[in-house]
Amino acid sequence: MTVHDEVLAAAKDMFRLGLTAGTSGNVSGRLGDGLFVITPSSLPYEDMTVDDLVVIDADGQVVEGTTQPSSEKALHLACYERYEEVGAVIHAHPLYASMFACVHLPIPAVIDEFAVYVGGAVPCTEYAISGSKALAERAAAGVKDVGTALLANHGTVTVSSSPATALHQLGVVERAAQVIWGARSLGRLHELPKEANELLSSYYASTRRRRGS
Repeated sequence: MTVHDEVLAAAKDMFRLGLTAGTSGNVSGRLGDGLFVITPSSLPYEDMTVDDLVVIDADGQVVEGTTQPSSEKALHLACYERYEEVGAVIHAHPLYASMFACVHLPIPAVIDEFAVYVGGAVPCTEYAISGSKALAERAAAGVKDVGTALLANHGTVTVSSSPATALHQLGVVERAAQVIWGARSLGRLHELPKEANELLSSYYASTRRRRGS
């Protein structure tokens, strides 16, 4: 399976799983030699094929493809530039995580697997308009120590070693956001004990460091 195939599969699954809607959201993968493959702008995921994907360079210039790259390409490139261990980036609009983004609240670590796969509480960045350089910079800064960050009044950004692992991680975040939303209606939310969160989050940090070595 090529990186192109992995990006397309993750994009279609992102839509199928309801982690984005319409033509919103975007997926990319690192190809090497300073090149990246990214989903196109404004094309329905149901109709998207490998031939619709776009290869861009580190400056965002199209190297291969006949469609327009995602308008959020700067967000993807900022993450790749800052973190050499990142092999894939997903920007999405999952329902429950986006609720947290709209109230500018982090998603706390309350479930063991959340800390293991994401690295701890998911922070919320300061607001920046879609497609802007400020949004790209804030998104990249948000995933310095964790795999996913909330984009205020917008959605999420997720980084990982591959499109498939990024999608899995995004699913863990969205499920945790839904669980927390429901749990708060039942009573006081209890986050993981500090020691447990630190231990479990260290697994994520260790795995991420190995990817960059």
